[in-house]
Amino acid sequence: MTNWAGRTAAETAAAVREGRVTPREVVAGHLARIERFDGRVGAFRTVRTEAALAEADEVAARPDLGGLPLAGVPVAVKDNLAVRGESNRLGSAATEDTPAGHDHPTVARLRAAGAVVVGLTNVPELCVFGTTEGVHGTARNPWDTTRSAGGSSGGGAAAVAAGLVPLALGNDGMGSLRIPAAHCGLVGLKPGHGVVPAGIGDGDWFKMAENGALATTVEDARLMLTVLAGRPFPPPATPGPRDVAVSVRSPFRGMSVGRPYRAAVREAAALLAGAGHRVRAADPPYPLTLSLTALAHWTAGTAVDARGLDPRLLARRTRVHAAVGRRFLSSVREDVRREQLRGRLEPFFADHDVLLMPALARRGPRAAPWHERGWLRNLVVNSVCAPTTPVWNLAGWPALTVPFGVLPSGTPCAVQLVGRPGAEAQLLETAAELELLKPWSRTAPLERRAHAAAK
Repeated sequence: MTNWAGRTAAETAAAVREGRVTPREVVAGHLARIERFDGRVGAFRTVRTEAALAEADEVAARPDLGGLPLAGVPVAVKDNLAVRGESNRLGSAATEDTPAGHDHPTVARLRAAGAVVVGLTNVPELCVFGTTEGVHGTARNPWDTTRSAGGSSGGGAAAVAAGLVPLALGNDGMGSLRIPAAHCGLVGLKPGHGVVPAGIGDGDWFKMAENGALATTVEDARLMLTVLAGRPFPPPATPGPRDVAVSVRSPFRGMSVGRPYRAAVREAAALLAGAGHRVRAADPPYPLTLSLTALAHWTAGTAVDARGLDPRLLARRTRVHAAVGRRFLSSVREDVRREQLRGRLEPFFADHDVLLMPALARRGPRAAPWHERGWLRNLVVNSVCAPTTPVWNLAGWPALTVPFGVLPSGTPCAVQLVGRPGAEAQLLETAAELELLKPWSRTAPLERRAHAAAK
């Protein structure tokens, strides 16, 4: 029997629709890979072995199998989105272990498209931080398991990068999709506000958090976005040159971007210019107060999510984060600074179709018990590593990370593409060009390392 683990979602779904493989065979192959490798990666909080196989058989019996866009494709779901019959623990000991009675709308759309949920992925407590560790496990970067997979969708990124599933459903409130995607060599797409159903916690972190895709190819990311949004995002019928702004500076003053990430942006810019696009250096007019605005919204979102939970069961870093956020709640609800930010950025994006910028500023921190360390230390590590992502949550605009080369450590590097509202298809098309011009390895070579370790 051919093992379908490691194939793309598009390839797998096509094979199932054509009858070349059954959903059960596909799911069983991925479950076997999870059993073999997840002990090293820490992607999953829970694996739905028996339930997933039963659901694969249900997909096989569907009369519309031949038209399902994700027919038999195994997917992983972030542990803050409802999956019928499973609990959401949000990486915490303070949450209830109560099975959900229904699927989140995004999960329901994936299942309607023929996908099979094989498990729920690890997150940091309440999905707050940019590393993934806690009472339910530590998600490690499959390319270097001494390093964190990132967060808060770190378990999902680890699962996809390790070839445990071809797709993962995550969400992004301050970079929580794009950060782990960049660390793990994946395409990570945060759609603009209102494109995909949100419903993440109580108020979606003041409407900053969006559900989106983690995938190994642009084609798979486009396919998953089409399912989640309920409408297609096709490439332009008559593609033409785009106006691309290139910026290597950090949106937060006083925080620098490391040389490898700056170099990746400049190389990507040269490739796009060589492909005929109008490329020029231009920095967005970020306000001086942007870092304070980001901190206020980041902490206030946690203050809301922590309500009703026993503080004695929360990690200290989470308690402090929520306590700081309570001071900002009233100002954050007014939304004045976010409106001002959008007003500053709109003229810039009227002149540029796409902004090309660093995905991160530093490589991922070591995989460690960060949940046992102090709040300030976590704050500094998170901010220094990823100052380039929160601004686009504050604006509510689409942003996408795409793998681009490798860091000196040998782990993946990445760049970020940003557009105005409604630019998802344009970002995907630009990412597809970069994928063609500079292809990447889709999954980490875990088999080779396991073979070497066995010698």
